[in-house]
Amino acid sequence: MPREQSAGAVVFRLESGQAEYLLLLYPSMAGKSRSYWDLPKGHIEPGEKEEDTVRREVREETGLRDIKLLSGFRELITYSFRAQGKNIFKTVVFYLAQTGEQEERISFEHSGCAWLPYTQAMSYLKFQNAKRIITKAHHFLSRQGVPGRQSNSQGAGAHVQRGGQAHRSSQGVARRWQRP
Repeated sequence: MPREQSAGAVVFRLESGQAEYLLLLYPSMAGKSRSYWDLPKGHIEPGEKEEDTVRREVREETGLRDIKLLSGFRELITYSFRAQGKNIFKTVVFYLAQTGEQEERISFEHSGCAWLPYTQAMSYLKFQNAKRIITKAHHFLSRQGVPGRQSNSQGAGAHVQRGGQAHRSSQGVARRWQRP
């Protein structure tokens, strides 16, 4: 069975002292499923270190350049899928990355992004592996003294959808763009 190796990140930022996690909206895969929210990740290039892949993929997929990988967090997920008539076994290593940047620019690969508190991020995620990784990251941050805001907490974020129309929301920041 062919194997693939990827690396990704649980990217978070502190908003009013609370952790918010970055999720990307992936388009449906060949019309087989609906679009889904997941973490930034991508293939490890030959000769590339995992940490370099994480930085490159986060930059390419989100435009975020100022990220700091937190030491002590490295988690693996494995799964298999079918592509072009072949079963593929995939391993993805995740790191925990903090950013202070406020403006992201998603790549053509994605149709939206969202900065969300833990409980809301969990409700957005489709795959159990991603939920397990973000839960481990959230618990890691809690042990480090970083508070996690509940989705129903007070605070004002902006929700931006389709070309930049905004309204107030207490549930983090979400952005979607319509493709031409």
